[in-house]
Amino acid sequence: MASEPISHFVAQRPAPALRPFLAGYVGYREVGIPPGRHRGLPSPYLTMIVTLDEPLVVAAHPDPATPPGRYDTLVGGLHTAPALIAHDGRQSGVQLALSPLGARTLLGLPAGELTNTDLDAGTLLGPLAGELHERIRTARTWADRFAVLDRLLLRRLDVESSLPAELVWAWRRLLATGGGVSVSELAREIGWSSRYLSRCFGVEIGLSPKRAARVVRFDRARRLLQRRVGAGRSGGLAEVAATTGYYDQAHLDRDFRVFAGCPPSRWLAEEFRAAEEFRAADDQGVPEEFRNVQAEPPPGAPDSTA
Repeated sequence: MASEPISHFVAQRPAPALRPFLAGYVGYREVGIPPGRHRGLPSPYLTMIVTLDEPLVVAAHPDPATPPGRYDTLVGGLHTAPALIAHDGRQSGVQLALSPLGARTLLGLPAGELTNTDLDAGTLLGPLAGELHERIRTARTWADRFAVLDRLLLRRLDVESSLPAELVWAWRRLLATGGGVSVSELAREIGWSSRYLSRCFGVEIGLSPKRAARVVRFDRARRLLQRRVGAGRSGGLAEVAATTGYYDQAHLDRDFRVFAGCPPSRWLAEEFRAAEEFRAADDQGVPEEFRNVQAEPPPGAPDSTA
């Protein structure tokens, strides 16, 4: 008698000292499901994956010049095109959502050097990548695996990599508004020129403020669509577009074609089988305080309550 399919997702927040740099961990194991491909969509987070039972198979990278590959550990920068992940009915590992503000500390280089790039994690982390892979594979429970991540990544916090407070504030403000704040407004709030803000974003975030705002808004819209499907509500694209700051449904459709490589109706059809599981993993793996950050006043700004 064939075994029942397994589809298991577990989420955990990292240790408190890591939370300024990491939004969350999601452990996943699927066995006996239909073979297929999954679109890894653009989001405001870099991705790190440490596999468990089998390598991660990337059939197509955000940069089409990068050939398909198999990875035990992978780091991917912010991207503006989907990655295609293939599996034969089995996939397992732990996925980390890394803030671009934490790239220098945890990866040793600014996020701008990883834009639209996927790399073997060993290229950046050296022997630590292999240690992470081996110790997570031999851990017996998800709690043990998350604890391994905490212990090993906490070592990286000794690296001195502070960023300008104005840039940190601007990025968090962009997240808090769902991509709804203009470049000129951001620059005015922190006392920088728009040109200097764009230059710093390119280096430390990896996208221009305008492009980053589009990715943030798109990510918010696709998560809302996932939650609607998980709750048994179909359609409603016009409502989702209005809720997430799009001018109309046509503009939402345009961003899906750019960032997902297909219209939202096709993406939903492809993802529907696992929509509820992916929704649960996403919503837990990226805690609400990271999805809707309330930014502190920018450095040097006047007190609005005075």
